Amino acid sequence: MTGEGRAALALDDGGVTDAGAGLEGGASSSVGVGVGVGVGSGPRQTRRSTNTVTLTDVAQHARVSPQTVSRSIRSPELVSEFTLERVRNSIAETGYVPNLAASNLASNRSMTVAAVIPAVSASVFADALHGLEEVLSPAGYQLFIGSTDYRPSHEEELVRALLGRRPDGIFIVGTKHSPNTTHLLRESRVPVVEAWDLTDDPIDSVVGFSNRDAISALVQFAVTRGYAHPTFAGSFQTGDFRAIARRGAFEDSVRELYPGEPIRVVDSGTATVDFETGRRLLDETLTTYPETDVLMFASDVFAAGAVLECARRGIRIPGDIAITGFGDFEISRHLVPTLTTVAVPNRQIGTIAGELLLARMTHRPVENSELDLGFSVVARESA
Repeated sequence: MTGEGRAALALDDGGVTDAGAGLEGGASSSVGVGVGVGVGSGPRQTRRSTNTVTLTDVAQHARVSPQTVSRSIRSPELVSEFTLERVRNSIAETGYVPNLAASNLASNRSMTVAAVIPAVSASVFADALHGLEEVLSPAGYQLFIGSTDYRPSHEEELVRALLGRRPDGIFIVGTKHSPNTTHLLRESRVPVVEAWDLTDDPIDSVVGFSNRDAISALVQFAVTRGYAHPTFAGSFQTGDFRAIARRGAFEDSVRELYPGEPIRVVDSGTATVDFETGRRLLDETLTTYPETDVLMFASDVFAAGAVLECARRGIRIPGDIAITGFGDFEISRHLVPTLTTVAVPNRQIGTIAGELLLARMTHRPVENSELDLGFSVVARESA
């Protein structure tokens, strides 16, 4: 994530006399790019043999004590506006870059949050990361991001590696993990927020929605629209527990709402989540289950690929076949026809998770640590 305009600062060991010299949550200094110091702009700065500008150099330039510079960075609310502005100008003019490692050792805080997501390329997870950053960045925290590729073994490796960097909090997509991953997270003693699903036994906090209920509601929607032969299509990899839950909900709902109707599921296996896979899933559905009158995809990405392929082939939507998705990605509103889908609060998940983490990391009380943000079936032109 970019660091521009953030307060992700820490102090170096050059002249620090304040034992608490570390960045506290809430610092909001905006540090500019260093430029040369003009004549008369301040005392001549001194540097170590490495030519690194130190905190003492900044203090001399601003004509304040090193403790004041330290306090301006880590607790700006305790410094007068006049002094704070002078220190910030000196930081910008001297090109001072604080030493994060020294600050972390002094404060026993890393000012980082680890985010473990299934895929960096998926916009739903990108939206959540933006929500996280929106809350954490102004408080001085930065994100470390790791992608599991839906592999529980890789998730375990990532969690172990990220914990080695001593994050102050962890955001992780999913509520099902390997026993070792669960053990690592529980024993880390840092705030953890699981997301994108619900569970009766969270590691710490959970923010999400019920994947099962969402698909059940979509099948009920198909019934009310008069569709008689539903098919479910997606990638149901072993490690994608949420997609597997959606498939299970589809099968259970068909048994309940379509008595006597066969269960139709098309699985792309380990194929990537992209438009091409959606096109292939459509082709397999039309070949294997030609009677299908509504094709429900586990992701809007697959559904978008199928809609585009139908346009290429001259297949009418919803006249010849209706199509639904899951996620309410931006493209869903711009397809022709527009896509009926399940909308989930992607960005809100990140925002609320960030608020929970921030409260826990700053030792503030949390009223509710298990939040169901719900979903909605969005009816558009495709079904």
